[in-house]
Amino acid sequence: MTKITKRSVDAAAPADKEFFLWDEELKGFGLRVYPSGRKMYLAQFRASGRLRRVNIGLHGALTPDLARTEAMKHLSQVRLGADPAGERDRRKVSPTMKEFGERFLREHVAVHCKPTTEAEYRRSIELFINPKLGSHRIIDITRTDVVELHQSMKETPYQANRTLGVLSIMFTVAHTWGVRTDGINPCWKVKRYKETKRERYLTPDELARLGKVLRETNSEHEAASCIQLLLLTGCRLSEIQKLKWEYVDLDAGLLRLPDSKSGAKLVAIGHAAVEVFKTIPKVKKNPYVITGLVEGRHLTDMQKPWQRLRKRAGLDDLRIHDLRHSFASDALFLGEDLPMIGKLLGHTQVQTTARYAHLKTDPIKAAANKVSEAIALALTLPVQAKAEEHELDDLGIAA
Repeated sequence: MTKITKRSVDAAAPADKEFFLWDEELKGFGLRVYPSGRKMYLAQFRASGRLRRVNIGLHGALTPDLARTEAMKHLSQVRLGADPAGERDRRKVSPTMKEFGERFLREHVAVHCKPTTEAEYRRSIELFINPKLGSHRIIDITRTDVVELHQSMKETPYQANRTLGVLSIMFTVAHTWGVRTDGINPCWKVKRYKETKRERYLTPDELARLGKVLRETNSEHEAASCIQLLLLTGCRLSEIQKLKWEYVDLDAGLLRLPDSKSGAKLVAIGHAAVEVFKTIPKVKKNPYVITGLVEGRHLTDMQKPWQRLRKRAGLDDLRIHDLRHSFASDALFLGEDLPMIGKLLGHTQVQTTARYAHLKTDPIKAAANKVSEAIALALTLPVQAKAEEHELDDLGIAA
C-alpha cells in the first residue's frame, strides 16, 4: 500500500497480469493497472455482504486528486447505506423509454386494452413520447422531463393531457414490473390543461334539413343508413359501423352487442330504428349491416361521406359524435330522467350521463321567462281588455 499520487501512479509499471495499487490513507480507494498499460481509478467497498467495485475514471482523464475526491463521494454514500455499484448495474439494465414503450404496448396494452385504445396509446408513444424521451433511460426520467414534454404540447391541450395519461400508466406498469423501483411516478401532480367540452345539439330545423339530405342521397346509401341509425339509437359510431346482422333482433327491438366501449351490452331500439333496419338490404357473404366496398367488410371510412352529407345540409360544424349528444338532449326534453338516459346510451357511470343535466334547465328557463314577462306586463301596463284579464288569470296572477 502507498499513497496514490501522480508519482506513484506513473511509477506503477504494467505486468503480465492486472494488479491493484491501494491507497494507504483512504481505505477503498485504488488504482487498477492493466497489462496493456491502461490505469483505472476505482472505489472498493462492501454492500449487502458483497465486495463491490466502481470505476471512477482513467488516469490521464482524471488526476489522482480528482479521483480521490470522487472515491470519497462513493464511499460516503456506502456509509449512508447506498450501493453505487448496484445503482450502476441498474442503469446498465434499465431500458430506454423507447424500448420500454415497445414492451408496454406488446405485453400490457395488447393484452388488457381494446384495439381502438391500443391504437391511441401507440399514437401517443410513437408520435409524442419517443421523439422527446425515447433515448432516455426510464429510471432517469424526472417530473421536470414530463413537465417539459407536456408544455411542449400546449397548443394541443387535449392531446397533451392524453399523452400525459399514457405516460402515467407506463410508469405505473414499470413499477409493477420492477423496471423502476423508486416508488415515484414522475407524472404525479403535473397539472393538466383545462379542456373545454364542446356540446352541439341539433335543433328541429337542423334535424329536418339533415333528414331531407339523408332521404334524397343517391350515391351514399350505406353512409346515410349509418347516420340514420346513429340518430335513432344514440349508439357510438363504432357500434353501428361494425354492427353485424347476427347482433340485430328486430322482433325484440334489441341490438345485442358482444363488445363496446363499456363491454357487452343490450341496446333497446325504437320502432323508427326498426323500420330503418328493414330498408337496409343484406349483402350475401357480408355479415355487416353497414357494408363497405371491400367484399365481406364493413364501411371503414365514415368521415368523408359524412363531410359531404353535412355540407349539403348546411351543418359544417356538426361532428358524428354530436348525433349521440342530440339523442340524449332530445330524451331529456321528452321527460326521460338521467338514469334512464344512461341506460339508453350504455353509460356505466352516472357522472358520464350527468353532463347532460344542465339541459333540464332550458324548459325551466322558458317557464320563468313566461311568468316574469306576464308579471312585468301587469306591473307596468294598464289592463285594457277582458281578454288580457283572462290571460293573467290563467297564469294565476291578479289583474
